[in-house]
Amino acid sequence: MTSFEPLRVPVAPDDAAAFGFAPCEGGVCAAAGVRAAGVSAGFRKNPNRLDLALVVADEPCVAAATFTTNRFCAAPVTVSRAHVADGHARAIVLNSGNANAATGEPGLAAARAACDAVAAELGCDADDVLVASTGVIGVLLDTAPYAAGVPAAVAALSADAAGAHDAACAVMTTDTHPKEVALAGRVPDGRGGEVTVHVGGFVKGSGMIQPNMATMLAVLATDAPLTAEAAAAALRAAVGESFNKVTVDSDTSTNDSCFLLATGAAGGERIGCDSPAYPAVVGALRAACSELARQIAADGEGATKLVTVTVMGAASDADADTVARAIANSPLVKTAIFGHDANWGRVAMAAGKCGVAFDQERVDIDLLGVPVCRAGLTVPMDEDDMLRRFDEPEVAITVDLHAGDACTRVWTCDLTHDYVTINGDYRT
Repeated sequence: MTSFEPLRVPVAPDDAAAFGFAPCEGGVCAAAGVRAAGVSAGFRKNPNRLDLALVVADEPCVAAATFTTNRFCAAPVTVSRAHVADGHARAIVLNSGNANAATGEPGLAAARAACDAVAAELGCDADDVLVASTGVIGVLLDTAPYAAGVPAAVAALSADAAGAHDAACAVMTTDTHPKEVALAGRVPDGRGGEVTVHVGGFVKGSGMIQPNMATMLAVLATDAPLTAEAAAAALRAAVGESFNKVTVDSDTSTNDSCFLLATGAAGGERIGCDSPAYPAVVGALRAACSELARQIAADGEGATKLVTVTVMGAASDADADTVARAIANSPLVKTAIFGHDANWGRVAMAAGKCGVAFDQERVDIDLLGVPVCRAGLTVPMDEDDMLRRFDEPEVAITVDLHAGDACTRVWTCDLTHDYVTINGDYRT
């Protein structure tokens, strides 16, 4: 019997160590000049759940953001998109429990009221405040909780990990746990030396996850002295290779927002897109976003497995992405993983249905690191060994189309009974 070596996956471009960055403490507050808090303001029925998050820079700073492409975008998306247009911000206020989406002019007024309340407490312009919401769609947002919640959040602002953690908890909806990351590394300061730069953040999201971006609210912060142009470019690059590579159920939310504050508190010369420090900073930001993206997929509603789908050897980046998403979104693939069934034929089916041209007689497939298909034909496998491999928390699916040099990676999760239960009971 012929034996085959597992496919060699291209080195991931989001390895923080490759850019000289390592994990550190602090979450979003790892970045110098950033404080955060999470409080219970009354947006949710349960008074024991935090539901208002606030992230504040010590001074107005460079800011960038990416938003949902859903045409039914929520009021806070509209307001934040306008406020961040000048590339600067001071604070971000987020609530859970109500999405403030499909709420018309009253919704826009509520989003602006949130900005006004924060601005009044901080003594800044309302245009320097960004706003985000998550929760049920089509329900008017009661602004009364801001009256006491915003002052309480400002009073609770902290530059330590506890404040960052509370903020991460306050934006959770069906998430089972908060999702945070923090990295630190040395970069050139533009003066012949180096400075220590931090990148940190948090994200919420576990369902309605399909780029762009996910039912996702993310707040990132760095103390790197990025220019507004560099911050926007770095965030777009990071989101494109991380949050936009996550799919749980192929649905795109009305509220997706990803914010970046760049305080510049690390010191050194301004970092533009052509600066020597820029590749390291954008690499660290991409690594942070990729870690958060993995956490989203692993916490998909009802999920028991994180699934990483890698497609390589495609004729174009678009082809690689299309095939990867077809596999990652296939209910048959996702349910097979839940059932610990090493049915690679479902992977082949999903790849073949999506309209991308390739020669099936050249396709190789690995499942759980085991060659299961070579040149379009089955490779005998040890079913007992495969069952043991399914005990691992992450399932890897790798496909080589042998049609070109393009490759991509998408994260998803299995599809379980609990997904139906969670979404069937969401409003009850």
